Amino acid sequence: MDVLRLGVLPTPAVAYLTSALGADFGVMLSASHNPAPDNGIKILARGGVKLSDAIEDEIEQRLREPWDRPSGAKVGRVRDAYGEADRYISHVLATLSGSLEGLNVVADCAHGAAYMVAPEALVRAGASVETIGCRPDGLNINSGVGSTHLDKLRQVVISRGADFGLAYDGDADRCLAVTHDGRIVDGDQIMAVLALDLHAQGRLAQDTVVATVMSNLGFKLAMREAGISVVETAVGDRYVLERMKADGYNLGGEQSGHVIMLDHATTGDGLLTSLHLASVVARTGKSLAELASVVTPMPQILINVKGVDRGKAGADELAKAVAVAEAELGDTGRVLIRPSGTEPMIRVMVEAASEDQASSVASRLADVVRVACV
Repeated sequence: MDVLRLGVLPTPAVAYLTSALGADFGVMLSASHNPAPDNGIKILARGGVKLSDAIEDEIEQRLREPWDRPSGAKVGRVRDAYGEADRYISHVLATLSGSLEGLNVVADCAHGAAYMVAPEALVRAGASVETIGCRPDGLNINSGVGSTHLDKLRQVVISRGADFGLAYDGDADRCLAVTHDGRIVDGDQIMAVLALDLHAQGRLAQDTVVATVMSNLGFKLAMREAGISVVETAVGDRYVLERMKADGYNLGGEQSGHVIMLDHATTGDGLLTSLHLASVVARTGKSLAELASVVTPMPQILINVKGVDRGKAGADELAKAVAVAEAELGDTGRVLIRPSGTEPMIRVMVEAASEDQASSVASRLADVVRVACV
């Protein structure tokens, strides 16, 4: 194989360039939102799209198959293509309809893949930008900074009097935000801001947003009030994307900050998300805090019950307890029991009108899991 070496770029940049350069497939090496020891491989198919579960499983099964390794002139060539970063930056900037002039932003790049392209794109869009987490050394990715560690960003935004802060994860396929007074704006709230803006312009496909079962009930209630439908999928941005492509939707994502804008990208793209979020702030003249306040998050309690048989998440005794809990919560809450995909663990999530009620119901259900799922 001949290889184009792109250098340090976000996963969505690799996805875009895989398509733009007509490559057979793309490869991203990254720890994503995890520490450096969790470095892994993300493979993108022709066109820059994620592989299906079935294809990933097949690749895994065939890893140890014998094969004839080429030698001499049959070995492929490696060519550096670091300049292609500008092609990606130009692409995301071309999706904006206006300038970010007048905005003062702090960008936290998680000592990760966005360290160069995110500040460059924000500045070229017109914003004044201060950065943190922009000195990657190959080991410090996501270490105390980025979308999974927001305290430092909150402190800098408040101390500098910035309009808001933007936090990417290590491979920059997700983005969270912080308001001028330090409040966290999660993926649900970001999706709500973008959905309402597209809806107002008549550009939200089928007036529908795709979200996962983990999205907060407050997000769904806000969308319902605005006349926007919410379609739910299993947890995972690939399942959001599959549903969007199957049914023709153009906006979807996860509470974690994976937001997919299918009109402009084939995957979740933290930089694209942050630029469009900032664009809504600039265009409307409203603060991010005001825009995000459309969603009032319901208190949400998540308990991970470890050391149980995840295959028994549908046990009769647990199902009965869930029915009782749902009757108690009514329309002001919900219950989600979900087996972990990788560990002997069952996750119990409860939303309710108050944190005390959510905690009480979640604790009771966790106790049932410990008895019924061994």
